[in-house]
Amino acid sequence: MPVWLREHSWRQTLTAVYLSLPLRGSRATPANIFCGEQYLKVSIPPFLFEAILYAPIDDTNSTAKIGNGNIFFTLYKKEPAMWDSLTLANADKEKLQYLRENAVLKAHEKAKEETEAKKITKQEHKKYTLEATMKVEEAERKRIEDLKEKERQKVAKELELWKNQQKDGDKYKSIQKKGELHQKIEPLQERKSEKMNKTQISNEGTSKTRLKSTKGHGTCNIFSQNLKEEQLPAPRAAATIKINFTPRVFPTALRESRVAEEEEWLHKQAEARRIINSDLSELEDLKEEEKNPDWLKDKGNKMFAMGDYLGAVNAYNLAVRLNNKLPLMYLNRAACHLKLRNLHKAIEDSSKALELLTPPVADNEKARVKAHVRRGTAFCQLELYTEGLQDYEAALKIDPRNKNIEKDAEKIRHLIQGTMQSS
Repeated sequence: MPVWLREHSWRQTLTAVYLSLPLRGSRATPANIFCGEQYLKVSIPPFLFEAILYAPIDDTNSTAKIGNGNIFFTLYKKEPAMWDSLTLANADKEKLQYLRENAVLKAHEKAKEETEAKKITKQEHKKYTLEATMKVEEAERKRIEDLKEKERQKVAKELELWKNQQKDGDKYKSIQKKGELHQKIEPLQERKSEKMNKTQISNEGTSKTRLKSTKGHGTCNIFSQNLKEEQLPAPRAAATIKINFTPRVFPTALRESRVAEEEEWLHKQAEARRIINSDLSELEDLKEEEKNPDWLKDKGNKMFAMGDYLGAVNAYNLAVRLNNKLPLMYLNRAACHLKLRNLHKAIEDSSKALELLTPPVADNEKARVKAHVRRGTAFCQLELYTEGLQDYEAALKIDPRNKNIEKDAEKIRHLIQGTMQSS
């Protein structure tokens, strides 16, 4: 049940009513206040204040201020007059119910109108914003088109100027060529005229003898003398062209040079390329990414995790054929052989991995420990406990804090002692 607030104070003028309502320690917000033309309600659970006003008020301009434990209402009258009381007296329940419902209905209609007005205002703002954006984009587009047109005109002028320069250059070259040809033709004509004069003189002196000699020997060609004098030019002489390559100069000092590393990398690349291009039947149906040893290693690791040890061995075999200098390939294949009980092959792969893991550095400590443990495990399964203990002790020297390896080594020592006592 709500607790009705009966304590309040009010005063009035001809145009306004000033109402003060105590909150009794409660905290009020604007959401707790409802005001209509003739209905006023304040609901702050568990307190409730409700009043049917004596006359209508202007609920739009009326205000309510919350502070100092009170709510101060300033209610402006619609018609200037002095009220006999704050609330309407002698009103029956039906009238009070009607006024209450009417106030709530008007409040809903007013809220709906405000919502519609806000919606329309928002649409107008959105439309205005869209139009402004379109105008800005249109202006920007026009500016860009103007710039393009200016650039197009500029390029057209430059092209026309270039064409004119080309035409002038061609004309100048043609005139120059004509002058050179004229200079070449003049001495040739002079030489030809000199040759013609010489041949005419020689023909006049020897015409009689030629006529006599040709009576019994048939006719002869009158151009034979000219053909003998005009000989072909000598062929070009053979020669060799020498090409000098610029020597490669390293800007760094010799102690900082990377020449050895570069040569080693080139050698490895050439070796890998040669292996890939060789006639391996396994590589004919493979894609380019499947010919990568790293891809094959990842594939073998996935197969090993799934329990497909034979498939993993095949993947590692192909990776080793592509690059036999990767110690992890041998190390992983040794693990597969241990699962398949191929103990001798596990020993071989572990030994090969240890050979490639040289020199012993901090980066390959884990790999060397795995190689010693796997080879030692294979030796122990072949009942060669002494050799297996040596590998476990070598692994302990590399990683002395590994408790699992220490426990396995202790078990192997007990096995060796038991075999010695039984013998």
